[in-house]
Amino acid sequence: MSILTILHYPDPRLRQKGEPVVAFTPAIQRLIDDMAETMYAAPGVGLAAPQVGAPHRIFLVDVAAEDEPSNLIAFINPVLTLGDGEVVGPEGCLSFPGVNEDLKRAEHVRVRAVDRAGKAFEIAADGLLAVAIQHENDHLDGVLMIDRVGVLKRRIIQRKMHKRALELA
Repeated sequence: MSILTILHYPDPRLRQKGEPVVAFTPAIQRLIDDMAETMYAAPGVGLAAPQVGAPHRIFLVDVAAEDEPSNLIAFINPVLTLGDGEVVGPEGCLSFPGVNEDLKRAEHVRVRAVDRAGKAFEIAADGLLAVAIQHENDHLDGVLMIDRVGVLKRRIIQRKMHKRALELA
């Protein structure tokens, strides 16, 4: 396993939509393992394949608390159904280091997906898991957290991220 490079905004690859996984090849299995290692090293609670430059409809989530055992879930080719309720809370993103914004999300979601073994599953989620699923699923569609904030906040974040990119260049 290896730690992958996480793309940071304004990298245009973050806007690319993920393509469905059609074969569960050793390369896909390796990608999932590398994504998990990358997510835990970052550290984060979720990571989508487009964030590491892989154009696949895959994301990982593990919202277990530090004192709990890992609960890593790989979602491949997910189909998300937003449920009832609404919650507003802080979100960060590994592609936006140092940025945290209050975002509005559905309180409950259902998601159908395939696991890394190619087996279909469906779960209902609420709380942090529901938020993480929605956040990571957005990445698969090229939607970023700045797309969910107002114009003023978006401009502030864009300037901050562009400045960061220039400093690192």
